[in-house]
Amino acid sequence: MQPDEALSLLKQGSAQIISEAELRQKLALGRPLRVKLGVDPTSPDLHLGHALILRKLRQFQDLGHEAILIIGDFTSMIGDPSGRSATRPQLSRDEVMANAETYREQAFKVLDPARTRLVSNGEWFEPMKFEQIIRLNSMVTLQQMLQREDFRDRIDRRQPIHAHEIQYPIMQGWDSVMVQADVELGGTDQLFNILVGRDLQKQEGQPQQVVFVLPILEGLDGSKKMSKSLGNYVGLNESPSEIFGKLMSISDELMVRYYPLLLGKLLDSNAHPLEAKKHLASAIVETYHSRETAQKIIEEWNARFSEKRLSDADLPLFLPGNDDITSIVVSAYANAFKLTKSRADARRLIEQGSIQLDGEKLRDPKAVLSLRPGQVLRLDKTRAIRIG
Repeated sequence: MQPDEALSLLKQGSAQIISEAELRQKLALGRPLRVKLGVDPTSPDLHLGHALILRKLRQFQDLGHEAILIIGDFTSMIGDPSGRSATRPQLSRDEVMANAETYREQAFKVLDPARTRLVSNGEWFEPMKFEQIIRLNSMVTLQQMLQREDFRDRIDRRQPIHAHEIQYPIMQGWDSVMVQADVELGGTDQLFNILVGRDLQKQEGQPQQVVFVLPILEGLDGSKKMSKSLGNYVGLNESPSEIFGKLMSISDELMVRYYPLLLGKLLDSNAHPLEAKKHLASAIVETYHSRETAQKIIEEWNARFSEKRLSDADLPLFLPGNDDITSIVVSAYANAFKLTKSRADARRLIEQGSIQLDGEKLRDPKAVLSLRPGQVLRLDKTRAIRIG
């Protein structure tokens, strides 16, 4: 593919490229580019927010370039301060290495292993002597580090910034020097860190990497960044039914924003919202599991909800206490689906007619029910339980 064609394809879905002209020049070099992505295994699971960037890395691979996936076993023990209002809890080496194993497995759900160079930044940080660390720190200034918006905000709020946090962008930047990256990918919250990499490469006499940042994927709540710690995520290793159910529960407004980011296309304005959501959810299941699994999930969902044949569906069993319907709904969400619903949320669902017992809408939040084993309690459009 010619450089202009490749640039046109690659920049789709990007938030910022510094700079497009530099990227075009590198694409015209006639050799595979070294495209870097660093991930910190601070938890065992990758989610769709990570996959958004992994898919862009795969796109570079499909154009013949080399993907360099850096597992941040040393940077993880600091914790990326990007976008954080407080210091991250520090992880042990054992915790990080256990998480790293799952990251490798999950990343190859998207990347081509044959065209991926997988390295850990402990390869160069672990053998460093203290005089080398001093030299590395001498390449940046404290004023430069404190230009970070999140650091400035913490200073303004008189919240502490620990010295080890300032090391993070320096270490991420040094990763770029060590792998001689031509391009570094990241979310928009990584802009500062990637720019530090450019600075360090310049000081080391290397060509500077292109900064290629993508939008941050919102979580299922539609407001905050997708994050496991916030519980608003869809994990790549989750079961097909859990992935499908989570995506079916998002708002129509969020679905419109997910389409270009997760499917690479705009939502058809004439599409029926429910059918469009089913298409989105099944496409994600197909990507991270299989087409056959996605088809099976669609059929099961239609049986459970669209065709209202809940009595024949495989539903979670739930044994409620002798309580009012509001308390039962709160408990059912928590125990059957690990979701938190307040009593106010439950009352709202009841009053709007979402809660149904064997197809009959329950309207009184204070009603005490006499439930029998085998009855079906529908909680919302995508969730129902069977009384045990």
